[in-house]
Amino acid sequence: MKVLVVGGGGREHAIAWKLAQSPRVDKIYCSPGNAGIAEIAECIDIDISDHEALLDFVKYDWIDLTITGPEEPLTKGIVDRFEREGRRCMGPVKEAAMLEASKVFAKEFMRRYNIPSAEYKAFTSYLHAEEYVRMKGAPIVIKADGLAAGKGVFVAETVDEAMSALRLIMKEKAFGPAGERVVVEECLGGEEASYLVFTDGKTILPMASSQDHKRVYDNDEGPNTGGMGAYSPAPVVTPEVEKKIMDRIMKPAIRGLKKEGIKYKGVLYAGIMLKDGEPYVLEFNCRFGDPETQPLMTRLDADLLEIALSVTDERLHEASIGWRPEASVCVVAASGGYPGKYETGKVITGLDEVKNMKDIVVFHAGTAYEGQDIVTSGGRVLGVTALGSDIREARDRAYEAIGKIHFEGMHYRKDIAGRAVGAHR
Repeated sequence: MKVLVVGGGGREHAIAWKLAQSPRVDKIYCSPGNAGIAEIAECIDIDISDHEALLDFVKYDWIDLTITGPEEPLTKGIVDRFEREGRRCMGPVKEAAMLEASKVFAKEFMRRYNIPSAEYKAFTSYLHAEEYVRMKGAPIVIKADGLAAGKGVFVAETVDEAMSALRLIMKEKAFGPAGERVVVEECLGGEEASYLVFTDGKTILPMASSQDHKRVYDNDEGPNTGGMGAYSPAPVVTPEVEKKIMDRIMKPAIRGLKKEGIKYKGVLYAGIMLKDGEPYVLEFNCRFGDPETQPLMTRLDADLLEIALSVTDERLHEASIGWRPEASVCVVAASGGYPGKYETGKVITGLDEVKNMKDIVVFHAGTAYEGQDIVTSGGRVLGVTALGSDIREARDRAYEAIGKIHFEGMHYRKDIAGRAVGAHR
């Protein structure tokens, strides 16, 4: 079978890497891909927002399945377009992807179906939002309503920080139309976890638990990013907690969508806050997480192609899923200055040395070829991912490997999975 992966980050590299292990996959294409993906797939230069061009390619090359990594094509209706032409494209339709495209939509949906989440109010007026923040005090969470590449959420420790976030979103238009509305939300204390499931709208097949690290600096300091590292499993998600997540969040979400005439097919991701052992939804995403996909794919003990086909063909009840007993840790190497301004074109060294290390996979995110050299081409550059008998061993291996890689301005957190093992590097 031929498969097209849409996207060019670490998540898409991990998806392509896992697909390449399927005996039924003959050829993988990726648009636009990156230098790492190019080693296992044919990269094609089609803009991922050009759904017609992608569809033409799929028709011309007889592609059997398309898997879309990033949220934007999903929220713009790529699945709807492909399905109208009878083409398999794993992911939710545009209406279902509103769970991620609009935080206001998601919050209202959760309220309708009694899915546990933080208290909130939505605003289109800066003055009204400001007035509400002053009344509620801090800490408080400010969120741009629309898509902001993981950077539109601000956990404000003071009222002044909250005002700065409101100004950035609503007055300075840092996230464009995504900031026309804001959600002001109570700040839930506790520990975060990521919980992802496959679903065909009827059956729900849970993935292993994982945990992301959003802030750019150690000790969860600095601005939010797309994610600076992740690990799986997340010890905080006990079997008891997992049952609560499934019964109170995932099943009601899929049932609620179905009740509203929306069939959700694809990956549903819930960002969870665990407070006193009780799960609350911080946000829904309508696709694989990045960087959670990297440790999840290294642990997945099943054929990703078969699962994806069973999702698109609405026969997920026939699929089975297993997980390697080892833990996996991914540490992201980012360009200096990320998530703000950063330079690209920096030569990356050490990749060949790391290739020979046992149980290490380097997933490329923002990389490109410049002649014979692999150079940086994005904010998040690499996701160095390691397996180990437990989180501590996987973490040690990941940091040993990333220590061999270098590019000018390279930055990475030194405390990924530190909370899980009670240690910092």
